[in-house]
Amino acid sequence: MQPPRQGDVRALEPFPLIDLTGTAEQRGRLYGRQAAERIRRSIGHYTAQLTGSGQSQAQIRAWALDFVPRIEAFDADYVVEMRGIAEGADVAFEDIVLINARTEVLQLGKRRAAAEAIAKRDPDGCTGVVVLPEASTDGSLIHAQNWDWKSECAETGVVLRIRRDDGPDILTFVEAGGLARAGLNSAGVAVTANYLESDRDYRDMGVPLSLIRRKVLEKEFVAQAFHAVYTTRKSASNNIIVSQAGGIAIDFECAPDESFQVHAERGLIVHANHWQSPVALGKLQDTGINTTPDSLYRDMRVRELLQAGGRKLGVEDVKQALFDDYQAPWSVCRPPRLNSAGNLSATVAMLVMQPAKGILEIAPLPALNRHFTRYDLFDTATARAAE
Repeated sequence: MQPPRQGDVRALEPFPLIDLTGTAEQRGRLYGRQAAERIRRSIGHYTAQLTGSGQSQAQIRAWALDFVPRIEAFDADYVVEMRGIAEGADVAFEDIVLINARTEVLQLGKRRAAAEAIAKRDPDGCTGVVVLPEASTDGSLIHAQNWDWKSECAETGVVLRIRRDDGPDILTFVEAGGLARAGLNSAGVAVTANYLESDRDYRDMGVPLSLIRRKVLEKEFVAQAFHAVYTTRKSASNNIIVSQAGGIAIDFECAPDESFQVHAERGLIVHANHWQSPVALGKLQDTGINTTPDSLYRDMRVRELLQAGGRKLGVEDVKQALFDDYQAPWSVCRPPRLNSAGNLSATVAMLVMQPAKGILEIAPLPALNRHFTRYDLFDTATARAAE
């Protein structure tokens, strides 16, 4: 799938839906076989980014393997599942770990590379939104996000529908080969995450961020999900929004060793890529604005659009706010643009979740494409165009 050019507004190929059941090893093998082509593309993107800065493949794989003991201590089944994915896709295990720890490995490359190619890259952008029941038209919670990253990742995303015997079923959007990124579960828990940076990052190594999100989605109770986010040691900062269909949502601004809470105002949580918690800002330095200056107005724009008129909000209102093109290409909905390293950066996907209904709607490259595909956790049918 070739991403369309700016101005070419048309439907794109939807992200494929992959149904998984069985043990961790069985799920991994099935996933690897069904997503093999996209997994190889994912590996190729990140390997090329790192080798382009002078890193050897051996060094890249060594960085990835450094995380395996930490992952195994966090949840040994994740390592088993990753080995299954590697076997099913016929790729190296280390490359699957790379996908699941790509934020951390890319930053290791940035910090150690003699060349500046990675240091100049754009980080994940992202703008996250939660509308609490008190602010919604039908009294149900809405949890949504624009995911800003490399535009070619529109060719590597997949949606996993995981049927589990030992916990809630899961519906998650992820880069092929990953265990989770954003999604919801059958207990009504949902999660999204945004890039954050601080002066505490990478002083020590922790659990890869993507696997903390997977842990959230495995929890039946939102208190357990909060615990996974709040207490797990991380390598770097991250903003993780956790919600539950009954009407609870907390935005956790996470430093590697400490988490800070941001709560809803007037029934809304909106977060981009800069720290908001006054407590956090009194204790650490926000080092991310250097690469995401547009964050300073993206969250304000979305909040203003959603609060205009004081009306109750529905799914379409959230979509329209996230389509905002103010200051494009430095906008909430980012069309493909060259970053300082010469890579195309874009809003890769817009995700809108209704956790009570088990529904996840996704539009690939939404600045160029306003067609959503609906994925249903509770419906055994395949994905379908959103109405």
